[in-house]
Amino acid sequence: MHNEFPEIFVVRHGQTEWNLAGRYQGSLDSPLTIKGCRQARDIGKVLLREVGDRNDVVATSSPQGRARRTADLALAPLGWPITEDARLREIAFGAWEGLTKQGIHAGWPELGLTDAQAPVGWHFKSPDGESYADVERRVDRFLTDLTRPSVVFTHGILSMVLRARWLGVGAQDMLKLPGGQGVIFHLSPGRGHRMIEK
Repeated sequence: MHNEFPEIFVVRHGQTEWNLAGRYQGSLDSPLTIKGCRQARDIGKVLLREVGDRNDVVATSSPQGRARRTADLALAPLGWPITEDARLREIAFGAWEGLTKQGIHAGWPELGLTDAQAPVGWHFKSPDGESYADVERRVDRFLTDLTRPSVVFTHGILSMVLRARWLGVGAQDMLKLPGGQGVIFHLSPGRGHRMIEK
């Protein structure tokens, strides 16, 4: 565990139309669904409960629409300003963006076995997409620049890499980290990694 990093509350954006359709978004975007908006508002209630009385916590969001919309809805009860940081953008999936997993397997059948053996590592093999090292570098820069406890609004893969780097674990152990939408992942030097639900 990297105790030199400040405490963070990591939030993945709420469900989007492309999440529902099983399409890879990456650097593209799609709107939150009704469920996604509800998830964001519920996150706001949890944040109000967990950090609403603190004045040392700041909020930072990926500039991508689905993350920023989640941040706006969640932070409305707290009235906090939001700083955007491009380093929190989702991994760029290159040629896979907009495709379903079935479409990817049809176009790149040789990667099917890799998908089954390494479901997270597979995401870093898209043509013209970002590598794990690319994402790791920008996550490390973001974490190194953090000076205060933060609520961070980001994306599925980026959230996993961010939490793994904060914890000081490698890509293989990253697979063991929980995922999901509508929850908060709290990383604290005193309490480690925990999932906070509504």
